[in-house]
Amino acid sequence: MKTILPGTTASGQQTTLGVMGGGQLGRMFVHAAQSMGYFTAVLDPDPASPAGLVSHFHIQTDYLDEQGLAQMMQRCAAITTEFENVPAPALRTLGAQRVVAPGADAVAIAQDRSLEKAHFVRCGVPCAPYAVIESAEQLRAVRDALLPGILKTARLGYDGKGQIRVNTRAELNSAWAQLKSVPCVLEQMLPLASECSVIVARGADGTVVNFPPQLNLHRDGILAVTQVFDGNLPTALAEKAVSAAVAIANGLDYVGVLCVEFFLLQQGSAAAKELGTLVVNEIAPRPHNSGHYTIDACDQSQFDLQVRTLVHLPLVQPRQHSPAIMLNLLGDLWLRSGEEAVTPPWSEVLALPGTTLQLYGKLQARRGRKMGHLNITAADAAQARATALRAAELLGMAPF
Repeated sequence: MKTILPGTTASGQQTTLGVMGGGQLGRMFVHAAQSMGYFTAVLDPDPASPAGLVSHFHIQTDYLDEQGLAQMMQRCAAITTEFENVPAPALRTLGAQRVVAPGADAVAIAQDRSLEKAHFVRCGVPCAPYAVIESAEQLRAVRDALLPGILKTARLGYDGKGQIRVNTRAELNSAWAQLKSVPCVLEQMLPLASECSVIVARGADGTVVNFPPQLNLHRDGILAVTQVFDGNLPTALAEKAVSAAVAIANGLDYVGVLCVEFFLLQQGSAAAKELGTLVVNEIAPRPHNSGHYTIDACDQSQFDLQVRTLVHLPLVQPRQHSPAIMLNLLGDLWLRSGEEAVTPPWSEVLALPGTTLQLYGKLQARRGRKMGHLNITAADAAQARATALRAAELLGMAPF
């Protein structure tokens, strides 16, 4: 629980914070840590990793490389992670010698859908009815009520990857074979009205703070738009989402920033009558795309809170000072005219009031690749929406 402050250590070195993973979330963590006076180190095998390009130190090794982990422990006073698929054993190795948040046990649960679902059940938070499929016997034992459903690999799935919709037993059998018969979770398909998420930050002393629930729109399994303003969700539903997210974080004895994603079911549907309107989907043990608006719309960003939880600085409830909308910028926007990348019309977009562009330093645009985000803030939700819709039109994004 000792606070790790920025500045020069007794050995004459600058206090350094480490992050496992060098993507855009690591990059924004590095920016937040550096703004508070910390040096930073990134472990990522990619020589052009977005976080590695802006960090004081870039340890260019695999996540399980012994020498790389030894360098992280030598340089860093505390270490975090920027994506959930950093191997939990690497975090355990680091955690034996250094402060690591979130811890390996919590990350291991987030890495496995079957463990994740079991955790939701223990916390008393409703999730979609499901079955774990790890053997042919379990496949045959699947209840008819779970069809139609979505078959998801238990591990390594994100942004819609490793998921197949199935309507019949024949399709289920075929899908499991298509996924190489790896451990999977079959979730009953539910009638969705929309999706939302809640980002909480929990300290080692058990203090929990949260951002307001974020209303999210996904396209092809990837987040496209996040809207956050008073009234984006009914008050009672927003409070329920926050309470559920806090319960999930407390149940993990979590330390760090955690995003909890929810489904909102169609009112009056049989599923909503059975499960309630709010159903948890999954957790991300890190900052999240849906929280990027906090950089420009709140007095503390999700990355500021990630730094605070890691170094045991006080957690203060963040305050959103402006209605906000975030547009996720995928490589498709650069490839609208074909396979040759063309720079989007940033001058026109940034001429709109309240727009803030953040690009992630990725050297090549690819379809579906997250290249950056555009935040729009305004005095009221109507103006934020009008500006965001105009920005989307200029960028060639579908309206919402």
